[in-house]
Amino acid sequence: MIAAPAAPVWAQPSAGAAQTVPGSADARLKALYDAEWDWREKEMAREPGEDGRGATADHLPRVDAATQQRRLEYWTNVLSELGKIPRDQLSPEEKINAEVFETIITAFVNDIRFKTYEAPFNSDSFFWTDFSPREGFQDADEYRRYLGRLKDVPRYFAEQTANMRAGLARGFTVPKVSVTGRDKTIEPYTKADETNPLYVPFLQMPSNIPAAEQERLKAEAKQVIAQQAVPAYTELLSFIRDEYLPKARTNISASSLPDGKAYYQAMIEKFTTLKLTPEEIHKIGLSEVARITAEMEATKKKAGFNGTLGEFRHFLKTDPQFYAKTPHELIAEASYWVKKADLKLKDTIGFLPRFRHGILPVPEALAPIYTGGRGGLESCLFNTYNLPARPLYTLPSLALHECTPGHSFQGALALEGPPRPAFRNATYFSGYGEGWGLYTEWLGTVMGIYETPYQEFGRHTYEMWRAVRLVVDTGIHHYGWSREKALDYMKANLALSDHEITTEVDRYIAWPGQAVSYKLGELQIRRHRREAEQALGPKFDQRKFHDAILQIGSVPLPVLEERMKQFIADGGENPPMTAAAP
Repeated sequence: MIAAPAAPVWAQPSAGAAQTVPGSADARLKALYDAEWDWREKEMAREPGEDGRGATADHLPRVDAATQQRRLEYWTNVLSELGKIPRDQLSPEEKINAEVFETIITAFVNDIRFKTYEAPFNSDSFFWTDFSPREGFQDADEYRRYLGRLKDVPRYFAEQTANMRAGLARGFTVPKVSVTGRDKTIEPYTKADETNPLYVPFLQMPSNIPAAEQERLKAEAKQVIAQQAVPAYTELLSFIRDEYLPKARTNISASSLPDGKAYYQAMIEKFTTLKLTPEEIHKIGLSEVARITAEMEATKKKAGFNGTLGEFRHFLKTDPQFYAKTPHELIAEASYWVKKADLKLKDTIGFLPRFRHGILPVPEALAPIYTGGRGGLESCLFNTYNLPARPLYTLPSLALHECTPGHSFQGALALEGPPRPAFRNATYFSGYGEGWGLYTEWLGTVMGIYETPYQEFGRHTYEMWRAVRLVVDTGIHHYGWSREKALDYMKANLALSDHEITTEVDRYIAWPGQAVSYKLGELQIRRHRREAEQALGPKFDQRKFHDAILQIGSVPLPVLEERMKQFIADGGENPPMTAAAP
């Protein structure tokens, strides 16, 4: 047996004040990121929460151009101060914190430098729904803070609208094709009654709030929604329909925007945390498409299908046996796969969090333009809109990726994992997080999740989906592909419905660079596993391997690379883990 290393680098508690020598590089770094975090929480309208998660304040953040420029100056100065701290004098743990911190702040600076706040939504994520909760709150104080945010909606929307007008003036907008139809997501919020999504938290209030106080809060909510929120939403709806949509850009390439090539490269680096060019990513995508196509052919034969791959995709997309008849059936099927994954966790991952997520349908107002599913700490969402577009053979992969042991599981681990600086607990790098999510789809083959060749083909379909993103995203934003060419390429390679493919392409158009992070992160994690298996042989334990990835938390992929080298050097053992307080 190889002893665990005595100098725990990756999973020990953050150095506290008593452990840090005043004036040392560690102390200077800690003072810098702690001060920035306190400042950022106030700027983003957050306040400390008792359970370690930030609580939303009684107002919404400022987003006006003057505030954005003030933030740019602050974060630019932070980077300057960070550059003065000698990295070679930092402890191993603080070197990680420094890399994470620098990557985060650089992304903030680039977002403001390119004025991305002038296009503050995309094809399926909207600022007008971001603060609309899925469920109720835990106590009266949370309800009162929520009412404060609703009262702030008119000011917040006015600032967002001013930003969008500035974007229109310089040609920096969400593409018209990604705006079309999205105005309908605003409509439910213009109703001055209990059907307004903003009223959802008041439909089921916790019993710890006295009945009389519940009635007072409900009455105030109805008044605030009707008199302040609804007029603001109505005005926003008119702006989007009458001014923004008619003037939104018709070209879809990020490279065609002001300083577009630099903007697209910055977005690639933001989401992947890698220094790859669009050309390199496109080439990787084409290689992966070819590899996965060969695996699809083998699985088609396993299913006993004698036609071509195209004919097999058509069969899967059109045969009624592969589709739920009711929303409940789809949710029930998804629940089965999540619980099957739960059963296998003890053999897959060492540290298991206590926090559990629920399973809910995507809210009705968002469902028509939303993805098939999305993970979250509190709940994992599945889309029950347009059931003929939601194949059941992809549900196992979707459940693994979005729920367990994917994103919802990751969220619980972040909540209960090793203590680390506050800014780290709120960090999410798409290359790491989405890379892990896609890796768990493949991991399902090791866990014994997939039961039929059709479900295995569903996994291939989802992996191919992420591979074609490398080609399509760079095709659109670097090589100038049309929307039609992107749609045709995806339809030729995927057994997804036309509805899902269209929704996805419009998402890539509106969100440059994000889509390429999944496959690049997954490829790196699978490479690390091959390297560890080869180097460690019979000493390789996948539970420890996964713990090594998950315990470090969300980090840039180059940091994960170094962690995996250390894992192998340590003989496949991890330092003792100290969990955060529940």
